Amino acid sequence: MTIRWGIIGCGDVTEVKSGPAFRGADGSELVAVMRRSADAARDYAARHAVPRWYDDADALIHDEEVDAVYIATPPGAHLAHALRVAAAGKPCYVEKPMARNHPECRKMVEAFASCGVPLFVAHYRRALRRFLKAKELIDENRIGRVTGVTYHYASPSHEGVDAADLPWRLIAEQSGGGLFMDLGPHTLDILDFIIGPLGDVRGTAANVASAHEVEDSVAMYFATPGGAIGAATWHFASQSCEDWMSIIGTGGRVGLSTFGNEPVELHTSSGSETFDLPNRQPIQQPLIQTIVDELLGRGQCPSTGESGARTAAVMDAVLDDYYGGRDDRFWRRPTTWPGRMSRA
Repeated sequence: MTIRWGIIGCGDVTEVKSGPAFRGADGSELVAVMRRSADAARDYAARHAVPRWYDDADALIHDEEVDAVYIATPPGAHLAHALRVAAAGKPCYVEKPMARNHPECRKMVEAFASCGVPLFVAHYRRALRRFLKAKELIDENRIGRVTGVTYHYASPSHEGVDAADLPWRLIAEQSGGGLFMDLGPHTLDILDFIIGPLGDVRGTAANVASAHEVEDSVAMYFATPGGAIGAATWHFASQSCEDWMSIIGTGGRVGLSTFGNEPVELHTSSGSETFDLPNRQPIQQPLIQTIVDELLGRGQCPSTGESGARTAAVMDAVLDDYYGGRDDRFWRRPTTWPGRMSRA
């Protein structure tokens, strides 16, 4: 049996990271794509040898030859599309961030639960070898009891930003916030995967030096299920590029980046080891394979709507003060955002 996929939204992420993976995964086939522009949909289908294309999402969702749907639009459209997929009784794979805030994620989770069909989220690092090795080292007690976690990210993402022509990732109505909403989920979700759900989350955000209204700097503290304390920072208006996570234990330390291909590091009293497990392309294929395997009854996917919603709740807790609350449609009231007003 083969799972036949349809894609809603054929932007950059589908060109290399995900689209080819639906063809490369065993038991999987990409049969239809949709973009609002008919010309763009036709072009994508021709370049990727996809049999059918649409410029209407409902037409793709109700295509009888589409078994499961991948939503790859900007996050502002995820909820609406996902609810239609759930109503059609079809499994769904949705890009990260799962939605603009935790309430939207919960609506998605509840809709699929009520229909009895699975919902998966594109936190694809859960299936990559580097992160599976890091989890294995922790689970095998190679560093003893986890006592702390640190993460730091920096990039010069403020450079070249035109306030009059912002990309969707910097427009809260489309993304749910700033680049923290785009990049932060990768690290927060993989921490959830490696050490368990994060609790006692506290954080702050600011726009220090960027030509847009959303945050460009984030700092947070959290606790692990075992009681260890963690800290993480993201700086999107930095001259330097940095990306490093350390998981500290009573007997050693595991180190790795979120976005790089460097070897995973293990440091203990016995010495140091490295594990060179570079990411293979297309990068989403390992996770997509777990989804296909689950749908075919031969495995289980580690990235679900529930795990995605947990990560969304963490991000909301961190960004709550900047936006003056995250439980409503905060993107419609930018003049009330305390973070924006403090910068003005």
